[in-house]
Amino acid sequence: MLRQIGLNSAEELFESIPKELRLARNLNTPAALSEIELLAGFERLAARNPGAGRSSFLGAGAYQHYIPTVVDHIVSRSEFFTAYTPYQPEISQGTLQVIFEFQTLVCQLTGMEVANASMYDGSTALAEAVLMAERVTRKSKVIACGAIHPEYLEVVNTYVQHAGIELIHADFDRGTGQISGALAELLDDKTAAIVVQSPNFFGCIEDLTSLAEQAHAVGALLIVAVTEAISLGLLKSPGACGADIVVAEGQSFGVPLSFGGPYVGLFATREKHARQIPGRLVGEAYDKQGRRGFVLTLATREQHIRREKATSNICTNEGLIALAATVYLETMGRRGLQEVARQCALKTAYAAKRISEINGFSIPFSGPRFNEFVVRAPVKAAELLGRLASEKNITGGLALSRYFADRPNDFLVCVTEINSRAEIDVLVDGLSGISKHKDTKTPS
Repeated sequence: MLRQIGLNSAEELFESIPKELRLARNLNTPAALSEIELLAGFERLAARNPGAGRSSFLGAGAYQHYIPTVVDHIVSRSEFFTAYTPYQPEISQGTLQVIFEFQTLVCQLTGMEVANASMYDGSTALAEAVLMAERVTRKSKVIACGAIHPEYLEVVNTYVQHAGIELIHADFDRGTGQISGALAELLDDKTAAIVVQSPNFFGCIEDLTSLAEQAHAVGALLIVAVTEAISLGLLKSPGACGADIVVAEGQSFGVPLSFGGPYVGLFATREKHARQIPGRLVGEAYDKQGRRGFVLTLATREQHIRREKATSNICTNEGLIALAATVYLETMGRRGLQEVARQCALKTAYAAKRISEINGFSIPFSGPRFNEFVVRAPVKAAELLGRLASEKNITGGLALSRYFADRPNDFLVCVTEINSRAEIDVLVDGLSGISKHKDTKTPS
């Protein structure tokens, strides 16, 4: 091949790269390992995971739920495991059917009329929703509640800061943890959308019906974000409350915690806005013989249509993760999902009650909750949680000082169906014992 293109060595291929930028030594890679040695090495790495064998009450956008074994069995099949964007979609009937069923389930969960596929995750889905609201309303002012996950807000800001959209943060009520009543003062006829998360970052459930009425009164849309999708199995759907766009993180549906991804975003809206939806939309069709089939009904990304008409530049396919979510939801069914959500809510109520009874601890927000709540400790939360992890082998939650410097003693606790009553009791005993030492410090 080198002779054919007139070269004498592989090094000559890289002559255009300055010598000082080329790697002149061999790569520092270890010697080949046997299968036994390789597996032992992976086990040693896995043992370094601080979450291994530890009770965890960590949530804040990534949730630990039981995953039926059938989920991994199905997604590991070869015809699915290598799934990518269907460039000749109608040939990939199995892939299209999965996406169609996924969209149907998302519509049922959110109470909306149309849903898409291939959102990267919940945060980017929320950013896409804000861009879509600007296209639908032709207005550029967006009001986002301050109780939305701070990292979601960062992603939204990254998307809109050069898109001519004015992003205004509405404060949350210090008593309830819900969006403040001062929201009404920010609304006007230039508002494109109100953006709210429910349950919000503090675990409080927002009054979506009231927010929808306020938004629609000024010709704006209501965008609802859901980070804990299991809540859709118990709470009234955002669509039934009047939401116009609903986005969610689908990780809770059969997708394991894996250091941040890959996850899958859910995106649903009203049918009248279907042509403004990002990503792709799979539809049902029939051939001349009346046999049912599936087609790529709508694809609004740049690779499918002219760039100036594209609604997004989403280029990858979260088909495998969407499949996992679909298998999980079909396996659990309506009653199974309701039972998981019910267990989360009841165990959370028990945990909140027990923790609030510890001397010096309180629950600062009075808003209704699902499976997360904020705890105010008598000492700094980061130090308390550090000692809880090292001394009691418990991940007790997330210190809110990471995002809110004015809340050094507050931390966010999440309880799911995975957490037993015994684990909750050990958490309570650990918090009670450690907090009695006023000189609480994180061990080195």
